[in-house]
Amino acid sequence: MSFFKRIFSTEKKDASLSEEAKQTLDKGLEKSKTTFFSKLSKAIVGKSKVDDDVLDNLEEILVSSDVGVDTTLKIITRIEKRVAEDKYLGTAELNQILQEEIASLLSETNTGEATEFVIPTNTKPYVLMVVGVNGVGKTTTIGKLAYQFKKQGYKVVLGAADTFRAAAIDQLQIWADRVDVPIVRQNMGSDPASVAFDTLQSAVAQDADIVIIDTAGRLHNKINLMNELSKVKRVMQKVVADAPHDVLLVLDGSTGQNAFEQAKQFTAATEVTSLAVTKLDGTAKGGVVIGISDQFQIPVRYIGVGEGIEDLQVFNKYEFVDSFFK
Repeated sequence: MSFFKRIFSTEKKDASLSEEAKQTLDKGLEKSKTTFFSKLSKAIVGKSKVDDDVLDNLEEILVSSDVGVDTTLKIITRIEKRVAEDKYLGTAELNQILQEEIASLLSETNTGEATEFVIPTNTKPYVLMVVGVNGVGKTTTIGKLAYQFKKQGYKVVLGAADTFRAAAIDQLQIWADRVDVPIVRQNMGSDPASVAFDTLQSAVAQDADIVIIDTAGRLHNKINLMNELSKVKRVMQKVVADAPHDVLLVLDGSTGQNAFEQAKQFTAATEVTSLAVTKLDGTAKGGVVIGISDQFQIPVRYIGVGEGIEDLQVFNKYEFVDSFFK
């Protein structure tokens, strides 16, 4: 059995996404796939074997698809090795080879294998702090997460600690009402740490399973951001000693390389433990997920592949690569 078949076999995966989720993923990646394979077809037209010209063109395609330079070089090196070992590789096989090598690259990490929205069972309440610049879909991601966790039977409480913008508080309130989960909020300009403290106290009193805290997305002054997030963490720990259990950075996939830059900035400003990449359905830059998965030693946990409430998915690297090359 080939490596690719092995890692996508049912023996390898304990479970897979539902058929409905797979269809949503396929649809969400349509623009990225169409653009990528259109470029690939043009690059190999008139060629019968994978030679230096084809590899140079492939490198350019991967970089322009926002896979990222470092990850692209890793993929090209792997394919060069395959060419050297097999002596002759036809361009007709390039799609399959690419799929296998990208899957192999992503399989080197032990993350990206989930198929459901779950949290550790030994922590209650589980505190998730969400960070990210304004406009990346942070509040929407929180709302969709709340919906998914509630659907799994968890009791969820939201905290509106992005007090810098009244719109952020109001938007989170709309999501709380839509999903029918409690929200703790104060007025615009209130101390974010105070909101987080009140939220955790409320969650403990309600015996909640999970708390999702929204935070301000200002990056113009990294020191201020670092100090603010550190204060929020310290104050939360007065209620739940080891909070937050997860710091989720939300990135806008449609911004391509800018998403990489935001990831660098935020990981420098605070300890980020997981990533969500949104807006993949509206862009041809879906390759950014491959690059981010590879480059940052931080798991991509969720991806946004549509505007609907069901269109936030757990990131499963096997299903993602399978869909991208389908």
